[in-house]
Amino acid sequence: MRRIGMGQISMASAIRAGLVCILCLSLPAFAADPAIETLLPAQSCTDGWIMEDKPAIYTKNNLFDYINGEAELYFPYGFEVLVTARYVNTKNPAVSLVMDVYKMGSLTHAFGMYANYRRSDDEQVEAGADAVLSPSQMLMYQDRYYVRLQASGAPEIEQKVFLACAHALSKNLPQQFSRPKELDIFKIAAVTPKSERYIAQSLLGYAFFRHGYMADATVSDEQVQVFVIPEASEELARKALDQYHAYLKDSRKDAKMTETGGFIALEAIDPLYQGVAVQQTGRYLIGAVRMKNPATATPLLREMRMRLPR
Repeated sequence: MRRIGMGQISMASAIRAGLVCILCLSLPAFAADPAIETLLPAQSCTDGWIMEDKPAIYTKNNLFDYINGEAELYFPYGFEVLVTARYVNTKNPAVSLVMDVYKMGSLTHAFGMYANYRRSDDEQVEAGADAVLSPSQMLMYQDRYYVRLQASGAPEIEQKVFLACAHALSKNLPQQFSRPKELDIFKIAAVTPKSERYIAQSLLGYAFFRHGYMADATVSDEQVQVFVIPEASEELARKALDQYHAYLKDSRKDAKMTETGGFIALEAIDPLYQGVAVQQTGRYLIGAVRMKNPATATPLLREMRMRLPR
């Protein structure tokens, strides 16, 4: 029988101890995300507004029970879990504020859901990464969380109540107040404020444009739409542009592609979107659609191109 020396036993013990330490150090990475119900303001969200009952939690399996008819809109945006609670007005228990906190796939996805429901006439307010307010509801996003505060039992709630409850929640969320960097590309005079949005799949309804940002704009008195598609690499961006070019040719539409000045430009008549102009610079595609003459978008795309992340 082979005997094991004390030195070998000590070495084996050291290895086991080292593995245990590595596992212990790894645990916080898995425990970093707090339970979603702990994000809600406990007991009350502001003076005179107390939590009624316990928060309710919904996952992908039962989100339909809470927002039947809308749940499928959330899934492309990486929806993980929703926690909701009702805060009742102690002076008038018939009036309440419903706080919904959706954990989405990323900051970009949280913005996507926020922009989907935001209206152009909503008032801009200071909360989270961005927020808007109407008499009956407040919308906000922060980090990967999309938030909706909704009046119940009354057509409206005082603005200060919405803001106080939103700020109380914001303190419990990850303290990350940045916005998707691609939104800076739309900070030009032609783009309509608060029209920016993120489409999580099939931008313009085309599978080769996997996802991207869109906004409304005015070009030479025409109402058009502009978009930005961030790809993972320059090669993938060129592939998407080539697929679009091939689609246009198959549709027997005029399509002219040129390469000049460090970018590739495509001008065409799209069967669904009238005049289109698309440019590829690095891993980004930028474009404009719904024009009578695609060439009219040239100055606008130049401005957008100058604002692309380096």
